[in-house]
Formats: sequence, structure tokens, C-alpha cells
Amino acid sequence: MSRVERATVQACAPHLPDRAVRLLRRVAGGALDEADGPLRHVVHLPGRTGAVSPWPDWTPPALRAAYVDRGIPAPWTHQVEVAELARAGTDVVVATGTASGKSLAYQLPVLTALLEDPRATALYLAPTKALAADQLRVLEELGLPDVRPAALDGDSSADARDWACRHGRWILSNPDMLHRSVLPRHGRWAHWFRRLRYVVVDECHTYRGVFGSHVALVLRRLMRVCARYGARPTVVLASATVADPAAFASRLVGRQVAAVTCDGSPQAARTVALWEPPLLPADDGENGAPARRGAGAEAARMLADLVLEGARTIAFLRSRNGAEIAALGARRRVADVDPDLADRVDAYRGGYLPEDRRALEAALTDGRLLGLASTNALELGVDIVGLDAVIVAGFPGTRASFWQQAGRAGRDARSDSLVVLVAADDPMDTYLVHHPDALLGAPVEGCVLDPANPYLLGPHLACAAAELPITDDELVPLFGERASEVLDELVADGVLRRRPTGWYWPSTQEQPAAYVDIRGSGAGQVTLVEESTGRVLGTVDRTSAPATVHAGAVHLLRGETYLVERLDLDSGVAFVQSGDPGYRTVARSVTQLGVREVRCAREHGPVRISFGDVDVCTRVVAYQRRGPDGAVLATVPLDLPEQTLTTRAVWYDLDPAALRAAGLAAGRVPAALHAAEHAAIGLLPLFAICDRWDVGGLSTATHPDTGRPTVFVHDGHPGGAGFAERGHAVIADWLTATRRAIAECSCRAGCPSCVQSPKCGNGNAPLDKEGAAAVLDVVLAAIREHPGRDIAGPSSPE
Repeated sequence: MSRVERATVQACAPHLPDRAVRLLRRVAGGALDEADGPLRHVVHLPGRTGAVSPWPDWTPPALRAAYVDRGIPAPWTHQVEVAELARAGTDVVVATGTASGKSLAYQLPVLTALLEDPRATALYLAPTKALAADQLRVLEELGLPDVRPAALDGDSSADARDWACRHGRWILSNPDMLHRSVLPRHGRWAHWFRRLRYVVVDECHTYRGVFGSHVALVLRRLMRVCARYGARPTVVLASATVADPAAFASRLVGRQVAAVTCDGSPQAARTVALWEPPLLPADDGENGAPARRGAGAEAARMLADLVLEGARTIAFLRSRNGAEIAALGARRRVADVDPDLADRVDAYRGGYLPEDRRALEAALTDGRLLGLASTNALELGVDIVGLDAVIVAGFPGTRASFWQQAGRAGRDARSDSLVVLVAADDPMDTYLVHHPDALLGAPVEGCVLDPANPYLLGPHLACAAAELPITDDELVPLFGERASEVLDELVADGVLRRRPTGWYWPSTQEQPAAYVDIRGSGAGQVTLVEESTGRVLGTVDRTSAPATVHAGAVHLLRGETYLVERLDLDSGVAFVQSGDPGYRTVARSVTQLGVREVRCAREHGPVRISFGDVDVCTRVVAYQRRGPDGAVLATVPLDLPEQTLTTRAVWYDLDPAALRAAGLAAGRVPAALHAAEHAAIGLLPLFAICDRWDVGGLSTATHPDTGRPTVFVHDGHPGGAGFAERGHAVIADWLTATRRAIAECSCRAGCPSCVQSPKCGNGNAPLDKEGAAAVLDVVLAAIREHPGRDIAGPSSPE
């Protein structure tokens, strides 16, 4: 791996392929020649050749011939290793790089079983409809007799669902459909479950945090229904490279899983550039802080320039709205130079009609489209090959996701390609472009999930009991040690009934799965309704509704601007009207946090570090109307109910004397703690697979439960999602990176790249950047100099 740091084009050229330099010149213009320009680092990753194995001798001739006809004369070594394990009945996860042919690794044993036994069935689960549709297309193109693959998702018509149930042998679906439709009506699928040989869980690294915990419980429900019909299917999982894939996959499916990680596929050479957009001319940010050019705007410009160069390119944006705006901006720039190319730029995201998504995928694959601005809906395994460049607008939250997105470039392994990470104005992004080894030289993260979370386990136990009565024998092996306690609570609440033979769902009419949203926090959804027509436009998570769809809020949805007329939290509806008032809105809130239980605590001299359960009480009290330049036009009070979140947190509290000794007067402490809290939240995704929106925080000069200055960082989901726990486990490394990010930011008094937060309920005031550095110095010195003394726990708050 060769690297050019703080690169100019003169420094780059001797180290990079000519094509990479040409594409870099196109996206950077004159900035590429500036010694202190926005190009922070360039890394050239050389390609590698592949290693093949003979087809397993059990491969049916028709299947082998079908692959050869598709240009696959022999499989890669890891594909055969996975296929042999699965064929032997071993649950296995393949965790290799993007475009390494993971699909063939599970197709080989599954299709062999379907060809050998005309009664056998299989299930394929993907996190997105696009991925399942791509797999269906590949299976149909193989042209094998009597495999009868069938898609089963929210886009399937009633006739298609009925055909899949009656005749489909390889069902391609998603965890949502399995949870809401198949498992609650398993009697209709009895013949199919009875013959189920394989379950494929594709892109399993996406099943992390709260969503991953939900999926883990859905898979446990699947296995008990299979057992009811006498089947024990082999599970084959496919994943991007993750830390300890065997342990993660085993936790996800609730069974021991072997791992195959040695990648035998070839890989194209890539040039990876880290780009930090320049500061805007004036201090236009919140509270007069400096601000950088937005990553989305920079990505739109680069996308247009690459299209004009004739390079097939995907730009990945963090949001649906961002993808739409970037596509529109790129199309306008292209039209100004070459109007004939403008129609070859488009957007791609969830929410489009299925036929529109398929058409966009095909157009990008065959070259009719040159540029596509996409959400992470195209991050996963849809087979789009031969792209010249990928732009990643803002770090996507994990190294695994970054490499998945980067892997879209050069997927045909025949030519060099360019990958550009455009840093967002965010502590995490700023840290990574200045410390490239934290991104390019570090191993990928481990996935965090907690299927024992009682806030998730309870609803799934109700779903399981409605599907089949839960017995004592299966309780702990399937659902863990806490399941009995959660069942007792469900019985006490009248949700389930206890009988000598097990736990039963009392209703024969209702199915609880309809009320359990596996992609939400567990708090439910608020539906957005157009007041004038009654048309349902979409949903938002109930926990975020007071801050995003309160009365008077400006809400963006599918590229359209809506004004919220009223919010009815009791009925779960927000009524909106189309219209752009010319300003945006930002909610303001107040938060209180109480410690319920200290699970563990350790004293390091003047600093105490703890982890435990907390109650976070938040109330949105006002919103600001802000003009296009960020200026506050008005502050409007709101009267909304308080929301309480019971979750888990990591926190540290300090002896005030240690802060005084570090030069922090009492009047500076609140602002210093506040800034340290923001910076820590921004850097947590470097150590736990999460987004800063998955966690929250609170800081106070004197907290009633600790009696001292305290900084909390908590999970943003009921019961916790494992992020705060991970932060507690690596707190020294986490806070060291946080301290470094603050010190290396070039702003004077704090900005979005270090201590400001886009989600701050207090409008990023007060903040003390220098004081935050002093707070972190005290904490890190205490950890280094004092070995630590465990304080007995769990306990009540002190």
C-alpha cells in the first residue's frame, strides 16, 4: 500500500496509475495542486489475483454447466470451502470482501439440494428488496429446471404471494416479511417448512444494534417453527468482513456457526482519496462558528465532473433527501456544460416503485446511466460491476459500510478505480481524514446486538407464543436466561396466559407481529398524512416525532417540502400540507437523566467511570425558524408531553478539585463538560458500530445521583443497544481519540468538526473547546496514573 500525505498532484503522480490521477484532477480541479488544499491523503491499494478450486464432485452437471455459461469456469477457494461445510450440514458464515462471489458460495449447496430433491425448499433473507430482486434475477438467468424461485416482499401482489406459498421452492424475502406474514401464518406454509433444507442470511453484518437484535429474535422464532414441522435447516450467512464473524453469526442465529474468512477472489486496484471540504469564507455556522462546504454539495459537484469525464460513478449520500438534492445539483451542473448528458444522471433510494428501482439498476449496469446519487440502498450486494468511481459523502458510520460502498468501484477486477471519501462537518469525519490509519489501516468493527434486551424480547415472546405455545424446554436454549422473567411480566400484564403446558397467546383473532416494528426502536411509528387529501405519505419513529414533526415543523419527504399543521401523539398521526415557507426548523429541548442502577463502576483517583441503567426524560419546548443562511428568524414555544427513555449509559464523574487544578474555574465547567460530551458522542462510532443519532448525552456541573461534575453518553433505544456498553469497554481509547480530535481541529472556539453537534437541544450553547480538552486531560491522566478500584455493583445510585 502506497500513500501520499497532504498530497499535491505532483506528489501523487509517481505513485498512482495515470487513470487515477486523471480522475482526481477532474474532481479536484486546481485544488489538487495546492499544498494545503482539501486533498488530505491518497492511498493506492494494489489488486490481487484469484485462487480457484475444482467444482465439488457432488455438483450436478446442469448446475456446473449453467455457471460455466455465465463465465464462471471454476469457483474461488473460499466458495468451495463454504459450500462443502454447508453441504455437510454445518452452519457457516462467509465473511470476505465486496465482489468476492459470496452468492455462489451459498447458491452451490442450495441449488444442488433443490436439484437432487424435487421436494426440498430453501429460504433467502436479505435486508433490502433490491438485493433480493437481484438474487432472483440471477437464479432465473441460470435457467435451472424446477427450482421455482419466488420473491416475497411488500411489493409482491396477492397473487404472487399465493403462488410463492403454493409453488415456490426457493423463497427470496426479508426479515420483515418473515416476521409479519410467514411466521404468524405458518400453518399455510406447513408443506414448505416441512422440507426446508437451507436458510441463507445475506449481508448479515447489517443486522446490528436494535434492528439486529430484532432479527436475531425473528430467526429464533423461525427455528422453533421449523422444529415444529420436523425440519432443521442449515444456515448459511454472508457478510462483509467483520471482526470475529463466527461469534457474531452465532449470536445472531442462536446456534454455533463456523466462519470462512480467507478470500480467494481477485480484486481490482483502487485509489482511495480522503477529501476535506474547504471552510466557507465567513463564520456562518451556529453561534458564529466556522463551517465547511457541505459534503453533499461537494459530492454533487464531483459527481457532475466525473460524468463529464465519462466515468461511471455512484455517489453515496446519508439520506434520501440528500440523494435527491445531490442528483438534482449534479444534473444541473452537467446540463450547463453538456445538455445531452444531463439525462444520464439520476437518484436511487428506498421509496421508489420496484420497477423504477430495477430500471435504474439495469441502466447503471449497462452504461445508459453514467452517474447515480444513492442512499446506502445500493451499498449491499446488488451486482453492479465495472464502475469507474465511487464518492462517499460523509463517513457511513462503520468501516465495513465504507468498504462495501468503496467496493462498488472496479468490481469487474479489470481496471483501476477511484474512491473519494468526502468528509462531513463532523468530528468523526474530521478525525478520519486526518488519521487515515484509523480508516484504511484498521480492522473492521465487530457488530453489536443484544437479543436479551427485555424491551425487544417481550414483544417477540408474545409473537412466538401466538405462533406456537412456548414450552419450558425451549425457553432458555432459544431465548436466553432472562426470558422466564420477561414472560412472568407478560403474564402479569395480561398479554400472555400461563398453563401447565406452556405460555399461550390468548386471542385467536389478533396477531401481535402486526404491532412490532423490527426496524424501529420499539416505541412505534407516527404516520404522516396530507391533511387536504387524507393521503398517507410516510412514517417517522415515535421517539423522534416531537422533534421532527411538531406543529410548525418543516419536514422534507421524497424531495418535497411539507409544513406540519398538527401532531396527535395519542393517535400516532401528524397532519401536513405541501408547501415551502422558505425557512427550516430546528427543535429545542430540555433533558433530565436519572441513574436507575449502576451495573459496574471503577474509581481512578479523582475520576469514577460507570456503566448502568438510566432514565432519560426529554421534552421539546420550542423550535427555531432559520433562514437559508442559518440566521434565526423566530423562536416559537411548544407545549408537548415529556418522553421517558429507559436505556443504558456510560458516564464519568470528576472531583471538582481536579478540575480546578487543571485551570477550570467553576463558571467554565458546564460549557467544558458540554463540549466534551458532544465530542465523545461524535467519536463513539469509531469504536462501536453506530451512528451519532443512535446515542445521546447529557452533562452537568453537579448531577444529583453522583454529586459531582458528570458526563453521560447513553443509547438512544429502549433497553439499550450495546453502544454505551462498548464505549465503557474501550473508554480510554475512545476518549484519547476524542481528545486528539479536539486538539487537531483548526477552529478557534469550537465548530461542527470538533465540539458542536447537529442534534444539540440547547443550540450548541454553552461550549468551551479549550475546557473540554482540559476535562479529558484530567480523565485520561487519572486512568493512566491510577490502576483503578472496582466499586461493588450492580447497585442503586449512590
